[in-house]
Amino acid sequence: MLRVLTTGMLILAMMAGISSAEEKTKLKGLLICGGCCHDYTKQKLIVTEGISQRVSISWDIIQGGGGRNEKLEIYGKKDWSKGYDIVVHNECYGGVEDVEFVENIVKGHTETGIPAIVIHCSMHTYRAAQTDEWRKFLGVTSRRHEKGGRKLNVTLKAKDHPIMNGFPSKWETPNGELYVIENVWPQCKILATAYGEDSKKDQPVVWANEYGKARIFGTTLGHHNETMLDHVWLDMVARGVLWSVDKLDANGKPMAGYEGTGKAPFSFDKKDGPKPTPAKKK
Repeated sequence: MLRVLTTGMLILAMMAGISSAEEKTKLKGLLICGGCCHDYTKQKLIVTEGISQRVSISWDIIQGGGGRNEKLEIYGKKDWSKGYDIVVHNECYGGVEDVEFVENIVKGHTETGIPAIVIHCSMHTYRAAQTDEWRKFLGVTSRRHEKGGRKLNVTLKAKDHPIMNGFPSKWETPNGELYVIENVWPQCKILATAYGEDSKKDQPVVWANEYGKARIFGTTLGHHNETMLDHVWLDMVARGVLWSVDKLDANGKPMAGYEGTGKAPFSFDKKDGPKPTPAKKK
C-alpha cells in the first residue's frame, strides 16, 4: 500500500498491481520529496515502486510544493520520523535558513537510529542554513553543479562493498547533472565517482555514511527520470536501502524475507507525460 500525505490531510492511494499482501511487508518507508527543478510527481512513483520491486517495503509519501523555501510540516514535530524503518529524502529546498528546523530533521535520524537514503538535490537542500549538521548527516558538502544534460561516466570505486555488488565497473548514465563535492565528511566512504568536465576532476556520486546512530546511503545521480528508471540505478538504491537497515548480505542480496515483489512495469504509462530529456552530445 502506498500512502500519499499532503499538508493537513492524509490521502490513501492504491497503486496499480499492488495487492493486500503488501500489507505484510517487512519494512515501512517514508519518501519525502518536493521543491524546485525536478519531476517529483513522477519520481515519487519511480522510487517507491522501483524499490518495492526489489525490497519488501511499503510506503508513505509526502510531496511538498515547488518552491525553494518551504518548511515541510512534518519536520516541525520532534519525533517526526517515528514509526518508520527508513526515510528517503529527495527534496530540493535550498532556500530554507532556519537552523533549529534543519537540525531537528537531522536529529530524527542521528538520535533515533532511523536510517536514510539521500538522493540528488537533497545534497543542495538546506544549504542556506548556517549549520553543518545537515551536511555531516548527508556525508558530503555540495552547493553547486556542473552544466547539466550530459551523460555521466560513472566509475566503481569500492567493488567489495555489498551495495556495489553487481554494479558495473563503468556505467554511462542516460542523462545527468553532476554535483560538485566540496567536502567529504570523516565517516563517509565513497563508492563511485564521475569525472567532471567543468571541474576537471573526479566527483563522488555514490557513498555510504554513518552519522550519530544512523546509516545513510547517498547518491547525487537522479536528476532525470530516465536515470532513475535505469535498472542499474534502481538496483543500487535498493541495495542501499537494505544496507541502511542492515538487511543486505555480504553478496549484495536481500536477507531472507526481505526480497521485493519482483521487477515489473510501473503503474504509470510511459507514453504519457513529459518525454525523457535527451542528453547533449559531448
